[in-house]
Amino acid sequence: MILLQLFFEYFKVGLFAVGGGLATLPFLYAMSDSTGWFTHTQLADMLAVSESTPGPIGVNMATYVGFTTAGIPGTIAATLGLVTPSVIIIIVVAHFLKAFSGNPLVQGAFYGLRPASVGLIAAAGWVVLKISLLDIPLFRESGELLRLFRWKGLVLALVIFAILKLWKIHPVFVIALSAVVGAVFRFAGA
Repeated sequence: MILLQLFFEYFKVGLFAVGGGLATLPFLYAMSDSTGWFTHTQLADMLAVSESTPGPIGVNMATYVGFTTAGIPGTIAATLGLVTPSVIIIIVVAHFLKAFSGNPLVQGAFYGLRPASVGLIAAAGWVVLKISLLDIPLFRESGELLRLFRWKGLVLALVIFAILKLWKIHPVFVIALSAVVGAVFRFAGA
């Protein structure tokens, strides 16, 4: 039963998340709330790992959730659930697009999908930013503005931004350095 549920949940994500892996994040947050398979913090960690490993972000995250939920069969069910709608839609659209590619309505529909994708990605970015740089519950509890920010994360983000802008280091090295810094902070209890 869990395999069917994994397939169906990721089928819905694959069907409605237009714009790539980051556009799946709002759907994954909703899935986290409805199924309890993972927390929002675990989702942020999955995003970091998925961005640093080869392959599409959405597929990597589906694979990860499937594996942690139901092992290898869960991996297969979640990944197939995510990619099946895309495969079906691509086959259907490719068949009909040849005949209607010059139609102004079709061109308008594709034009309208662009801002929707940007909005989904921006919403996902905001959620990741809230989790990694803001501590809203602590701010609400204390009422102190300085308690709103996760200062270590904010400083790390600024340092990474500066490194990327000043020294033109490849993002893979920045991701690896961030993982090392995060592990050191975690083990040091900081």
